[in-house]
Amino acid sequence: MDLDLRKLRYFATVAEHRHFGRAAKQLYITQPVLSRQIRSLEQELGCTLFVRSTRSVELTAAGKQLYEEAQQILPSVTAAVGRVHDVGQGVQRLVVAFSPGLHVSDAIRAFASRHPDVETDVVPARWWEQDRPLRDGRAQVGYLRRPFDDAGLRIIPIGHEPRVACMPAAHPLACRQELTSADLDGERMLDIPKRRTSTLEEKFELIASGHGIALIPLSVARSYSRPDLAHLPVTDAPGIESCLAVAADRHEKLLRDFLEIATATLRQT
Repeated sequence: MDLDLRKLRYFATVAEHRHFGRAAKQLYITQPVLSRQIRSLEQELGCTLFVRSTRSVELTAAGKQLYEEAQQILPSVTAAVGRVHDVGQGVQRLVVAFSPGLHVSDAIRAFASRHPDVETDVVPARWWEQDRPLRDGRAQVGYLRRPFDDAGLRIIPIGHEPRVACMPAAHPLACRQELTSADLDGERMLDIPKRRTSTLEEKFELIASGHGIALIPLSVARSYSRPDLAHLPVTDAPGIESCLAVAADRHEKLLRDFLEIATATLRQT
């Protein structure tokens, strides 16, 4: 059976929104058309992907598996089409993935000054799967924070940054100048395995709403400052390492040049 990529994109959009109406609006098609396409995909696969009710749309076990697969397949296909287009147009392109709060712009400017003929792009790396853009072909190099799955990757350490405790501004601890890990004993912590948020905005909204405290990198706190949140240093919390990452089997001169320039530039900043 050949998998229809258009139907797979439709499915992934519904899975993301958990709502046919919002998905149809994003896809610029009508809801009945979208429903027919999803039913057709379910018939082709021989399994139910969604449990529908008048109030909600939830993924079945098969739907959850397909959604995981789609999150790898669709970006890979998009990246492959882009690479083919670039080759056809004679364009050299370097794409850099970056973790939230890490700024790679200085390195890109330094690289562009020496390689003005190379197009450079950036792609955000989601904090729970930072290595994904390197593995699905969307990026050739990443400016990331540990920990992540570094199997098959070459890692160049850049530096360390401290963690801070992010909490509601009205929290009793928010008036302190600094904290230790012991100060957080008994506090409700937003634990990654238990409640994974899809965006930092969602994470901070949960914190501001009183759902818990989170330890976050200092650069993230500075990049996403908001008045209803407080960020306090945790003096005995281990620092977080930032690094450049590239597939171990990639040795193109363009990549070597970028890594050399980026390593020097980012370590300075």
